[in-house]
Amino acid sequence: MSSGIWQRGEENEGVDGFLIEDIRKEVNRAARLMCNICRKKGASIGCVAPKCKRSYHFPCGLQKECVFQFMEDFRSYCWEHKPVQIFSDKESREPSQCTICLDLVEHLPLYSVLRSPCCKNTWFHRECLQYQALSAGIFFFRCAVCNNKDKFQKEMLRMGIHIPEKDASWELEDNAYQDLLQCYQHCDIRRCLCKNGRDYNKPDSKWEIKRCQSCGSRGTHLACSSIKSWEQNWECVECRSIFAKGKYSKRKKHSLAPSEKMDGTTCLLEEPSPKLPRQSPGSQRNCLLQSPKIICQNNLSPCSLLELPTSNRVAMSLSPLMSNRNCSLRKKHLRMQRKEASNILKELKQQINTKTTRLNINTENIWKSALKGFRQRNFRPTNTIEVKFTNCKNRVKTDSFTGSKHLFFHLLMLHIQNSSLFEGSSAKNLSVDPQALKENLYFEAGKMIAVSLVHGGPSPGFFSKILFDCLVYGPENVKPNLDDVADAGVAQTIKKIKYSESLSSLQSTVRDCYDFLAAAGCLRPITSLRDKDMLVNDLLIHHVIKRIISPLESFRQGLKTLGLLEKMEMHPDAFSSLFCHKPENLSAEALCDLFTIHSSPDVNKVGAADFWMGYLQDVESGESVVTLQDILFFVTGCSSIPPIGFDPEPTIKFLPVHYPIGNRLLNCLELPITRTYENFKNKMEFTIRSTLRGERE
Repeated sequence: MSSGIWQRGEENEGVDGFLIEDIRKEVNRAARLMCNICRKKGASIGCVAPKCKRSYHFPCGLQKECVFQFMEDFRSYCWEHKPVQIFSDKESREPSQCTICLDLVEHLPLYSVLRSPCCKNTWFHRECLQYQALSAGIFFFRCAVCNNKDKFQKEMLRMGIHIPEKDASWELEDNAYQDLLQCYQHCDIRRCLCKNGRDYNKPDSKWEIKRCQSCGSRGTHLACSSIKSWEQNWECVECRSIFAKGKYSKRKKHSLAPSEKMDGTTCLLEEPSPKLPRQSPGSQRNCLLQSPKIICQNNLSPCSLLELPTSNRVAMSLSPLMSNRNCSLRKKHLRMQRKEASNILKELKQQINTKTTRLNINTENIWKSALKGFRQRNFRPTNTIEVKFTNCKNRVKTDSFTGSKHLFFHLLMLHIQNSSLFEGSSAKNLSVDPQALKENLYFEAGKMIAVSLVHGGPSPGFFSKILFDCLVYGPENVKPNLDDVADAGVAQTIKKIKYSESLSSLQSTVRDCYDFLAAAGCLRPITSLRDKDMLVNDLLIHHVIKRIISPLESFRQGLKTLGLLEKMEMHPDAFSSLFCHKPENLSAEALCDLFTIHSSPDVNKVGAADFWMGYLQDVESGESVVTLQDILFFVTGCSSIPPIGFDPEPTIKFLPVHYPIGNRLLNCLELPITRTYENFKNKMEFTIRSTLRGERE
């Protein structure tokens, strides 16, 4: 506020840009000036009004009701030339309630009273506004009635309210949201198998507790419910019974057409039911040749189909093709988006050099060992990553480090998805974890996802649409809705406000939720039923977006690694297929398209290829002891197709060998030449089963 000093240096020079020599000159200048209020020397602040020569100390100026503007040139005005607010003579002079302290405030042109520039007849105490500004900071300080920010802040700065450039005090408080971060940790299975008790929880092991995916208020150890992996869904008995009743009543109320009853698949744009596997494109194309096992999955028993007349059988077999046409178009569009994203990732992969960085990973503590590896001094995202599993018990034996690297990224993505950094069921949003913010874990998680995608890891597939839009378009350009609120209690409170049918019920709900609204900074007087829409919008923006601004910005910085976020902003539709949608299940058609067949001139390529494609169809339809994932793992060491694809591209060679050979260094499958299909199938199943069994042991 000193009138005779200017910021002539850079921010890192002197004291925040004020040079030491300039400060000394200003001290010498102020030592000669007498304060017009206390009559003592050292008055460095002067009124900026023309021809006004008053000087004063800062505390003296506050006592004399001078105005100090904490913006632009940091001007100061004495008690005679200070800016004032203009009041109309027609305005009511009756006292009203200050919306901050709720005490009466006089409608008079006083220094201690300020009027809102955006709301008529809204008055505040200057002291109340200053306390609110210091607490809320520049990001949350706004009109307490209409929530206007820009116009309100501009007027308050003009009138001398100091608004610090900091986050709100309630956002900076340690463990402010600790109660919200507590997760249910108890095994509710009738016969718990854990010797250490029902409350024992060991992450990344069979004794880790998994919560019900629907209610989150019941849990089970993975081993107690025979859950093989964390990614497998689990529902408690209560939720299963509720959903079963809901499906039964829905089935009674709505009579479906035969074609709808036949449709047992789910579009890729929606989450598939855990009990109903998504049907692959190959099985849709060959639905006329479905086996009884597949027919049962489509809600028809083999016997009921055989009892129908032939004409009805044909009509019922053709109906899934017609009902799934739109779904097939969506799947095709999603595949095109994934192909575009794959090409972009291949461009980013050109940054990777041949210099190798080794990560020593313990699968029993995947996050800690990954964090240590990513933070080591010699780690560079542009280096080729080599993964070595240090715990021999869980080490995966592969012929190349590609399989180990893919397994590492797969386990890492699963851990990030289920960590405290995210909240929600299937489509997740960022949570607020103060400890994670302090340790910069949001940045590390974003960095790991970027490195995983560019280095050939799996796609995340668990982001909510609102989170992805905030990352790509910016939080200020996103409008949330009720479905985006992850906390069930918060969502229920907002619903009470949204669905209030009368003004009295709305006001009663607002009174009951006073502390909740105050914590969110959304208090406002309710004068009509229409006010609820703006109130609901403010609450949604606070809980879904503004509450996670700090984690979101840190996470975005991590995603900038290797230029991934820039590409996401340029191609949002393509990357949405990787971040917001689960990868499509492996199908015979997908595996057939993945491999390029090479054969010598003396080999009947058509006959050998027929054996290969026929075998894939048998595996897909469940007529084999191996799975499509087993075949892919046998050749590449990976159980799924990464978004970036394989390098080198997988190939098939028909050679005069006795048994199939999977060359994981070259991603090449060498197949034997046989006379009959049965011989070919037997050799495939024997070799793949034996190889995978040996690796698991």
